[in-house]
Amino acid sequence: MTTDRSDAPLAMSPGPAHRPGTDSRCSIARTMQVLGDKWTVLIVREAFRGHSRFSDFRRILGIPTDILTSRLCGLVDAGVLERRGYREPGARERFDYHLTAAGDALLPVLGALAQWGNEYRPSGHGPSRLYQHADTGEAASIAFVTAAGSVIAPEDIAIVPGPGENDPDIFAIRPVGGLH
Repeated sequence: MTTDRSDAPLAMSPGPAHRPGTDSRCSIARTMQVLGDKWTVLIVREAFRGHSRFSDFRRILGIPTDILTSRLCGLVDAGVLERRGYREPGARERFDYHLTAAGDALLPVLGALAQWGNEYRPSGHGPSRLYQHADTGEAASIAFVTAAGSVIAPEDIAIVPGPGENDPDIFAIRPVGGLH
């Protein structure tokens, strides 16, 4: 059956017009288009550790130059990093890379990855980095929090379709903890 309605949803068949994981309505798929590679996440991690120069990223990560160039360009294009020119005395202009507001907003994402890794992929040496309150030193963890500030236990989280969902077969999962 065909339709000539201009507001009809596009067919989501896995043909040339649609590739799995490229749904522009899915915020996770859009995020993974930016961060979906280990080098990219590690570059962002190093930017949070205060590194900003190409040579620092290259030395610390051991990343091939061509891959580093590509990932830095992608992070700049996505608005996660910004390039700033600098010049050492007697040298040509070079660029370093600094987190933008969008980059700063990735801190909880990195914290969640670290928290998961500490719990489910421990190194046997303890965490390499700790997240804590800057003034008090109190340990911090990633959690779901209501607008009123109440922490919601993971087993009480519901995942429900949002206004951008276009798949009629998607339904609410309440609570997530009941899936195990």
